[in-house]
Amino acid sequence: MKKIQSMLVGAMALTAASFASAGTLVINSDQADPAPKKAFAEIIEKFEQENPDITVKYNLYDKEAYKTAIRNWLATTPPDVVFWYAGNRMKAFVDRGLFEDVSDLWDNNGLKQDMASAAPAMTIDGKQWGMPYTYYQWGIYYRKDIFANLGLSEPKTWDEFLAVNAKLKANDVTPVTIGTKYLWTAAGWFDYLNMRTNGLEFHIDLMDGKIPYTDPRVRKTFENWKILVDKGYFLKNHASYSWQEAQPFLYNGKAAMYLIGNFITPNFPKELDGKIGFFQFPQIDSSVGMAEDAPMDTIHIPAKAKNKADARKFLEFMSRGDNQTLVNAALIQIPPNVKAQAPDNYFLNKGVDMLNNASGTAQFYDRDTEPSMAQEGMKGFQEFMVKPERLDAILKRLERARKRAFR
Repeated sequence: MKKIQSMLVGAMALTAASFASAGTLVINSDQADPAPKKAFAEIIEKFEQENPDITVKYNLYDKEAYKTAIRNWLATTPPDVVFWYAGNRMKAFVDRGLFEDVSDLWDNNGLKQDMASAAPAMTIDGKQWGMPYTYYQWGIYYRKDIFANLGLSEPKTWDEFLAVNAKLKANDVTPVTIGTKYLWTAAGWFDYLNMRTNGLEFHIDLMDGKIPYTDPRVRKTFENWKILVDKGYFLKNHASYSWQEAQPFLYNGKAAMYLIGNFITPNFPKELDGKIGFFQFPQIDSSVGMAEDAPMDTIHIPAKAKNKADARKFLEFMSRGDNQTLVNAALIQIPPNVKAQAPDNYFLNKGVDMLNNASGTAQFYDRDTEPSMAQEGMKGFQEFMVKPERLDAILKRLERARKRAFR
């Protein structure tokens, strides 16, 4: 039996990629949570069975450390395939010449038709630079049993949402759990509050550096956010928790809601079956469309990869409907290929319906904007959630970052 090498390692061990031998395909992945780890073990085994002349070395890394390490790999001695993300996260590497053009795979396999909804997020200058294998909705996951006990309904509007938060807090339940130790979870709150306050077009223009962070409309987004912060609706000491460490508060009933992506659902405890629900982030302004975050996960061939021929075979393999069905069944997420079958799942069905009716979609803050701006922005969001009185200073700092990033 060929072995799949999986390594869960910290940042210190991520300074270089492994060298490949002839007939070896080296893949570096950040899909370390239990569900994707199991799914990709099956995928790699299936790929090796279909390609007996190829041995896969599958290196599995911690997600947060991976985000830093990939920059070193791509510029020095990269693996043959890397897992990454669509949007500006991809564009940053394309602009530096670090990702391979794979337009031929899209053209030869009819993927512009089969993955038409994903094509724009993978296209730069008319060329495709990777292969998407999943996307998913964001929204608010909540304890249906706690809501029922307190006579609460899913809020549709901002005022209803504030009322739900107030009722929960009055009954000694933390309204919203969140862990901001790794910053990006706070960006989810900024995305939704900004899209609901100012609309998707404004949000994308801000992501593209066309609007100052000192603009009054951006301040209005933070003013809406400040209501939640000032009233103590978020989990205390959230900056000391990762997104995973914030989950138990939802599961043990100490918190009632969590704004997060659908990747959380495989982690739900069996004893809570039927007790967790999902609702769309509420409307703030009735004149503003209901846009959604729908991030897309992708795989790419580094420009300096040694085994590009086999890497192309793997990307082609991952584009197929049968394999996207397999992966997304485990992830409980949505396959980009229309020939794939999405799993029949309560949360996914709600998400698909929501995305089908959305006024538009964004990738996510740190995927939609320039990487250095994203880092400064997310630092500012976390700081605001801890020290909201620093808003003016935070906005000025973010504006300086915007001018540097988009000069």
